[in-house]
Amino acid sequence: MTAVKTVKTKVVLLIMAVCAMLLSACNKELEGAEDWPLKEFTFTNQENKQFGTKDLEGKVWMASFIFTNCDTVCPPMTANMSEIQTMAKDEGIENIQFVSFSVDPENDTPEALKEYGQKFNVDLKNWNFLTGYEQEEIEEFALKNFQTLVKKPETDDQVLHGTSFFLIGQDGNVKKTYPGVSDVPRDQIIEDIKALQ
Repeated sequence: MTAVKTVKTKVVLLIMAVCAMLLSACNKELEGAEDWPLKEFTFTNQENKQFGTKDLEGKVWMASFIFTNCDTVCPPMTANMSEIQTMAKDEGIENIQFVSFSVDPENDTPEALKEYGQKFNVDLKNWNFLTGYEQEEIEEFALKNFQTLVKKPETDDQVLHGTSFFLIGQDGNVKKTYPGVSDVPRDQIIEDIKALQ
């Protein structure tokens, strides 16, 4: 009789352990997640339409900071993000958006941003290139919300800016950052996107 009770106890404990693991997997959190809150924003996208946090509610999204006249880091960053977009599509991930904030809003009109995106064959159905703010506003926005530098020198047309990719969860908080230019961990990013779905 004692042996039967011991087996039943072990089975119950095993079931409880499995349930705990499943519940923690459904928690939609990443190990080592940063969890920075983002303030609400509404800017102008490449279609000259308003786009912001209200459009991203309940979605997982990735963000980057780029500008169309960039002759160094932005082309590889956008190509890398485009590849991640394709990988997500191939994996059947639907609840994902991509957002690129222009760090040179004076020159990056919606038309210029649309043309820039098309050069990299991005799917504009779930990728928005944003502009429509003042230079000072994007510099402050990037620092306060994404903890990244944006600075336009007075004597140069090349804007200084961070090159990270940012992964934002359905709760609107920044979860993780990744290198965006080289050694981009594409497979890990896809796994992290899936974990947040």
